[in-house]
Amino acid sequence: MAWVFLLLAGLFEIVWAFLMKSSEGFTKLWPSIGTIGFMIVSFGLLAVAMKSLPLGTAYAIWTGIGAVGAFIVGITVLGEAITPMRVAGALLIVSGLVVLKLSSSH
Repeated sequence: MAWVFLLLAGLFEIVWAFLMKSSEGFTKLWPSIGTIGFMIVSFGLLAVAMKSLPLGTAYAIWTGIGAVGAFIVGITVLGEAITPMRVAGALLIVSGLVVLKLSSSH
């Protein structure tokens, strides 16, 4: 179950990152409230996952899911540039996450 909690925590991280961008520096009320709410849920799920997963693995995978997810949302929803270097960077993050998962004994 820890991996499920970690995956959900990462997905909620993507949501709060998008809402933070939408809040325009916390100047818009509802995206700002949403950001804080989804942060709390994401951190809470991460904390539950860390009860049984190693700190380094859990934290790296959580941030990796958030980083790659935000990258994808930026391109698909916000129209951000997709360049070979940005894609290569995202692929390096994903490959690192796979290695961490494979090296975990949990």
